[in-house]
Amino acid sequence: MLDRKSIKSAFESMLYIWGQPLSAKDAADVVDISKKDAMELFQELADEYDKEGRGIMIRRVNDSFQFVTRPENADIVKRLCTPVKVKKLSQAALEVLAIIAYRQPVTKGEIDAIRGVKCDRVIEGLQNKDLIFEKGRSDAVGRPILYATTDLFLKNFGFATLEELPEIEDLEGVLDVEEEEEETDPRQMTIDMSGAASDEPPAEDDAESTLESDAESAQETDAESVQETENE
Repeated sequence: MLDRKSIKSAFESMLYIWGQPLSAKDAADVVDISKKDAMELFQELADEYDKEGRGIMIRRVNDSFQFVTRPENADIVKRLCTPVKVKKLSQAALEVLAIIAYRQPVTKGEIDAIRGVKCDRVIEGLQNKDLIFEKGRSDAVGRPILYATTDLFLKNFGFATLEELPEIEDLEGVLDVEEEEEETDPRQMTIDMSGAASDEPPAEDDAESTLESDAESAQETDAESVQETENE
């Protein structure tokens, strides 16, 4: 049986090699201790890193842990690394993700009702990015799918657990992470979390309909120009 110091040293090596968040249970199984003891040792190790002010720190993501650089060293690290253009989540994706985060587990129908538009494509996109997952089914009529956020959501947004989610009023700047297409400022986002549905059926988020309208308008303008030329 390894002593506490040896186990923490082993945990450091695991974190270094693993890269992604390492679950306390997996680490515990490797050194033949309980998950509870592993959680305590990981926390002790994290506290030691904080106390010594090292250049890296250990971040908790639910029951997993990961090596990360300290936020205050971000600018220095950026100078070293080749700049990479990071795409952000679209406005629609941010809204849906916020609703799921605060109302989870929640059905698509409830999300549609809150936003006033259908969210099928947005939900599918968030699932493909592993930010949300299907967490069983509701007991309501039709047993609709329930959605919840993943550990990757916690990791990307800097939360250890869901209990760290800020109040709705404090969302400014928090939802400005991850990747997709639009650069919309999430601080302009307004979400009615009451869940009250509109009398009119929701329309679906669809950029294609906007593009088609623009194309039709352009064709009409071209046709008018040709007609004017022929008249002259």
